[in-house]
Amino acid sequence: MLQRLGFPDIGPHRRFVSALAIDALGSGIWMPLSMLYFLHQTSLSLVQLGLAMTIANTAVIPVVPWLGSLVDRVGPKRMMQLGNAGAAGAFLLYPFAHSMAVVTVLVFAASLTRSAFWGALGPMVTQITERGEREIWFGFLQAMRNAGYGVGGVLAAVALTVGSGAAYQSVVLANAASYVVAFGLMLGVTGGGRPAGEARDEAARGGPWVAFADPAYRVLIAVIFCYALTETTLNVAMPVYFIDTLALPGWVPGAVFVINTVMIGVGQGLVVRRMTGVARRRVLHTAITFSAVSFVMLYAADALSVVAGVVVVLAGAFVYTLGELTAGPVAAALSAEAAPPAGRGRYMAATQLAWSASGAVGPLLYSALLDQGALPVWGGAVVLCAVWAALVVLLAARMPLARERVTNVAEVEVVSEPGPPLDTGAEAPTTW
Repeated sequence: MLQRLGFPDIGPHRRFVSALAIDALGSGIWMPLSMLYFLHQTSLSLVQLGLAMTIANTAVIPVVPWLGSLVDRVGPKRMMQLGNAGAAGAFLLYPFAHSMAVVTVLVFAASLTRSAFWGALGPMVTQITERGEREIWFGFLQAMRNAGYGVGGVLAAVALTVGSGAAYQSVVLANAASYVVAFGLMLGVTGGGRPAGEARDEAARGGPWVAFADPAYRVLIAVIFCYALTETTLNVAMPVYFIDTLALPGWVPGAVFVINTVMIGVGQGLVVRRMTGVARRRVLHTAITFSAVSFVMLYAADALSVVAGVVVVLAGAFVYTLGELTAGPVAAALSAEAAPPAGRGRYMAATQLAWSASGAVGPLLYSALLDQGALPVWGGAVVLCAVWAALVVLLAARMPLARERVTNVAEVEVVSEPGPPLDTGAEAPTTW
């Protein structure tokens, strides 16, 4: 079944994939209730809670590069296990959090341990897979996470419907249990061990910020930041725009999330297979085109009736998700393969910082633009896409990996496009 959807053969990696699936399910249960849990189980106001979460999540950002250093020293498997164990411990303490200070500390602990887990995931996947098949593996894991979030969201809706204190506490305990189960499954996973000999010595050199000293990788970090910032529109800008600006029915934001989740869960592998033979830079520019077109469609909905606006918004969500399906696997594969093996944890932690920074910048940026109307927010998003596209051109000039074609075949010699100034633009026939 998975192969029919374009996903890889997970045979040798069943325990690893199962651990990620359980982890995603638990996270999917928790995410929709994270704010509501503390609002219902503590006496904190919404402003106090928002401040506590902002402080906790912001405090994690400067620690992320040091987590990358730990990945390089102890190995990604051990860091993933530490992340799961730490998150389980933090969530088991959530029922005892009643003051703003305790909430801040526990949210910081949970966010830190989740950053350790996700920071180690990319290096782990890169170790246990072969070059040439990375796009399809990262695409598969992205689809699986979305599926887990979707199922978890349904279970969270049940807890919301019940609405009792016991229901909220059961969600916290279920999330903690998912991390314990994932930890246990990871015990039987092979690969992802600590570096040995010279590689370990090399991992100790360069410091946690070494990725930012690499000119080509700096451009990749900027590319991923632009991609991540466009992704935040789904959670930050779109729901508010649909309800407050367009005055669309209340079910529209939920329908957009369903479209996004189902398309990624079912279509990610098929899209990655469709990339075969296409240069990575061309794939990224195609993703940018999808994103920009979707933003134009969302802006156009402001001039339409409610019925027509709903149709255009749902169609825009479809096009937007095509951009996400297209960009995600290539961006992840580039971040993994462009990093030196001994420094992969620190390098990929730098790309995780790009995601964290977008999460910090996005809400403030888009809320300010939304306050000015439809044109500023979606015009600004299109300008962001133009900057993203320009950075991809620069990336292809500096990083040969960005000019290579997607193969979706393990252990093959990947043929690059000619680099500038010899690049004629000739590529394999494609419908991109």
